[in-house]
Amino acid sequence: MPDFDVVSLPETDHVAEGDTAPDFTRPLVNGEYWEDRALADVVDGPTLLLFHPMDGAFQGTYLYNTVDDHGWSDDVDVLGVSISTPYAHKRLLADRGDGVRIFSDPCADVIEEYGLAQDIDGMTGITESRPAVFLLGADRTVEHAWVASEHPEFPDAETIDDAVADLVD
Repeated sequence: MPDFDVVSLPETDHVAEGDTAPDFTRPLVNGEYWEDRALADVVDGPTLLLFHPMDGAFQGTYLYNTVDDHGWSDDVDVLGVSISTPYAHKRLLADRGDGVRIFSDPCADVIEEYGLAQDIDGMTGITESRPAVFLLGADRTVEHAWVASEHPEFPDAETIDDAVADLVD
């Protein structure tokens, strides 16, 4: 793994456990096509909502490899959100994220609403999402939340396994 400096991220007022996940409408991409969908219309059972930096960033790749390795899409609906375009999402889903769909949020409005926006160093005017995981119940209540507090940082997969098991049992 490449050598990275760990950078603390500023505090953020993000969506937390017990909150209702804010609704939004954005293009939702699967392996074949995309269409505008509202989160409220898509969440009809336990859902893992994953926010990640733009497609191609190692954090997104790692996250979707973890989804595949742990088989989360077998137990819950898995939805991603990033600033990348639907075209980039299709390429990402061709290689990983079996059973995953990803919302495209190129203006970062959803990412801002969830309290996850951060500027990309060296890219003036480009905002992306810090990595975050929200496990939602059928009514969009956040049952489990993890938000990166430093860069790079990854969620604990076993903790997510446990949260998913608690929600679907």
